[in-house]
Amino acid sequence: MEIIKKYFPDLSPDQFERLEALWPAYQEWNKKINVISRKDTEHFFLRHVLHSLSVMKVIRFNDQTAILDAGTGGGFPGIPLAICFPACRFTLVDSIGKKIMVVKDVAKTLGLENVTAIHDRVENISGQFDFVISRAVKSLPVFMPWVADKIKPDGTHKLPNGVIYLKGGDFKEEIEAVGYKYRIFSLAEYFDEDFFETKKMLIMWDGNKKKHKN
Repeated sequence: MEIIKKYFPDLSPDQFERLEALWPAYQEWNKKINVISRKDTEHFFLRHVLHSLSVMKVIRFNDQTAILDAGTGGGFPGIPLAICFPACRFTLVDSIGKKIMVVKDVAKTLGLENVTAIHDRVENISGQFDFVISRAVKSLPVFMPWVADKIKPDGTHKLPNGVIYLKGGDFKEEIEAVGYKYRIFSLAEYFDEDFFETKKMLIMWDGNKKKHKN
């Protein structure tokens, strides 16, 4: 938890308490199913919680923002962000039922009333959202058609409504294949740890349709 406090000292005591409670909750589930990679368990707060919260270095969601976490797995980045943005609505979707079972249980344990967990393929989800977030579920040419019609056309943030994608390495060819407007943020600019050296945050939007607040 010290690493979370290092980079986000302005979080409330309740938020710190809930973020800290993530570890025993996932540790208990990991005894039953492989929610968190065994090699990552000792780096849980760095590789899962802090990585999820890196979104907050680029954007702070307004109240009532609707966010879809596509391919959430065991609940990342959706669960940590839901803790930090209690006035926003998070819909966490994954096609693997066991992982959504974990998400539902963790959200209930932590009392996160702003989280809805759905077992389904993301392309089957109805409704629209301000942002779609994900941690490198698929290559962008595969992923974007799944979510392109799920983004509201009008936004209230300085950044346009669109996709927030956490991904490592070089993905310039993937972006060019999709044809959306984009901005890339290097997470190494915000965090000192070696883990973030190659990690990026990509924000993509359809420049022909998306409007945003100047």
